[in-house]
Amino acid sequence: MVVELKLSINMTVVLQAVDRLQISDTVYIGVPKGIAVLKKQRKQIIKLLRMLGLGLMVIDPAAALGSVDVLCDPGEYKPRQAKQRRHRLLGEFMHRVGDPNAGGSTMRRGIMTAYRQKALAIAAYLQKHGDTKAAVIAQSLAEPKTRTILYDNVYGWFDRLGKGVYALSPRGETEYSKWLTHDQTAD
Repeated sequence: MVVELKLSINMTVVLQAVDRLQISDTVYIGVPKGIAVLKKQRKQIIKLLRMLGLGLMVIDPAAALGSVDVLCDPGEYKPRQAKQRRHRLLGEFMHRVGDPNAGGSTMRRGIMTAYRQKALAIAAYLQKHGDTKAAVIAQSLAEPKTRTILYDNVYGWFDRLGKGVYALSPRGETEYSKWLTHDQTAD
């Protein structure tokens, strides 16, 4: 067993501990209790050390005999699968058409999601055909979520004129043309 005793945790300490794995299978990093980086980023540090197969000890030098708490033991990293997040992410990519986002896209500029692509297709239909019932749009586009997209109106692109009848709002007109100039598909 090897214990790297340090006053703080930083990349240099982590790299030294990784080098010690060549000597021993059981390597800990030992740091004093109450260091700032451990207070701020405890979860992330423990996750990183587990991924690397390292352990972490927190030492309380103020205690009479020197109290030591083991926060994580070294061992093989076995990540838990976030099945719901994975399913949601894969579903999003399955429903996207093409690869519409440029590298480095940000939320400010706008990210093309599968939902936005569906909303743009509905906006294109309304722009071409005018005021239309949601059922007719859903049938024409073969999009089962048309009614929900129109009703929720997340982007404010649609105006409800009557029971089930929708039109493209002024905001929808301007944003639709903006998204088309970004070279996005919406037919």
